[in-house]
Amino acid sequence: MPAVWLPRLRFLAGFTLLFTMLFTISSLSYANTAFAAAPETSSVAKVNNVLISNNSPIQTKWSTGETLGKKTSVYFHAWGGDPQINSYIQWLAKRVKQEYNIDLQHVKLTDTSEAVSRVLAEKSANNHQQGQVDLVWINGENFASMAKYQLLAQGWVSQLPNFWLTNPRENEAMTRDFGLPTQGMEAPWGQASLTFYYTPSTNINKPINAYQDSIRHAPKNISQLLTWAEQNPGRFTYPKPPDFLSLSFLKYALITLNQHQPAQVKSGLYQAVTTQSQATLLPVLWTFLDKLHPYLWHQGRYFVASGTALQRLVGDGEINLGFTFSAAQVPAAVERYNLPKNTRSFVMQDGSLSNIHFIAIPYNAANSDAAKVVANFMLSVEAQAKKQQAKIWGDSTVLDVPKLSQQEQLLFSIEQQHPSALPVSSKITALSEPHPSWSILLTREWLKRYGAQ
Repeated sequence: MPAVWLPRLRFLAGFTLLFTMLFTISSLSYANTAFAAAPETSSVAKVNNVLISNNSPIQTKWSTGETLGKKTSVYFHAWGGDPQINSYIQWLAKRVKQEYNIDLQHVKLTDTSEAVSRVLAEKSANNHQQGQVDLVWINGENFASMAKYQLLAQGWVSQLPNFWLTNPRENEAMTRDFGLPTQGMEAPWGQASLTFYYTPSTNINKPINAYQDSIRHAPKNISQLLTWAEQNPGRFTYPKPPDFLSLSFLKYALITLNQHQPAQVKSGLYQAVTTQSQATLLPVLWTFLDKLHPYLWHQGRYFVASGTALQRLVGDGEINLGFTFSAAQVPAAVERYNLPKNTRSFVMQDGSLSNIHFIAIPYNAANSDAAKVVANFMLSVEAQAKKQQAKIWGDSTVLDVPKLSQQEQLLFSIEQQHPSALPVSSKITALSEPHPSWSILLTREWLKRYGAQ
């Protein structure tokens, strides 16, 4: 599918509105709207692996929507920067074509804001029914923006039979995005954590068998990272904001550097930014970065634009330390010879920024019924198990696996791991994503302080 381009004037109008709305996000307030409870009745039928009442509204609506969704196209706007993810989406397209005769078209984005701008432009043009974005892979900041400006379809997620496989009544994370209630506007798709990878300064042809030996000299927390950079000048860097991976690193640093603060102060990270929380929580981050930057690649005068560019620096031997939000990306890059053989993945001991990523349907999607059918399949046992395989994507499932049948649980069993993969035994201390307003603030203030260098 070729890249989608808006007419120039419409794009600029949409981008301007997007910029305005992103910086007013701190005024967001969300009512806690609970999802409808799963039907409980003695008359049930199994629909796509879920027990649903034969006469329940969920099954009735789903059967109708599934019928209406067949033999149509779905334009899925999703980041297109990872070959493994793109390949998985191609597999999804084949399967929904086989099962439902739906043509799933992957519209590859460099940033989710491209899709947001398109929906904004369509709304400005009073196009409320024939939108060109049917389904979008979304992150917390863009979700908050689109929700505030009523750009997303509401209440559709609980209609998906496979949504109940996530066990949302016991797993609150399935209905919250960056701490904000999703209110039925997003369906969970996968889970990820910030993962670092390290290439020791040794002969790449010399095998490294002992995992702990291979990462012995890598930094294990935010304090050690600064010490390591001072001892290894020019061998580490991070992307420039507003890149998603850059903000992930900055949020990891912001959270861990403030771990000594009282709980009441730290709680400000999970609320809309205020003048007081900004003054209390940000200074330690700028102090850390001021110390770190002189020891970065090119003395912090230049920053790469993306995680792909960061990985390229490690692959070319210019730096030794990188990070990603897709742990499976590391062994895949080693297999493609984009990273050295002795590259090893690890997580920081003081915590890994973790989140659930979601998919959403714009309010004006032309093919919303078909989009729901695709979203439901994306939450199926088959699709989730396929996605979790390291050689496919390695993205952790959002399904409550212990609640599945024994046969279904076997599909999620761990195969033999690649030497460069993050060990299954790794202890991950999950750090929750801060409120979306912090990402906006970090981008703005970072560019003020360091963008002109």
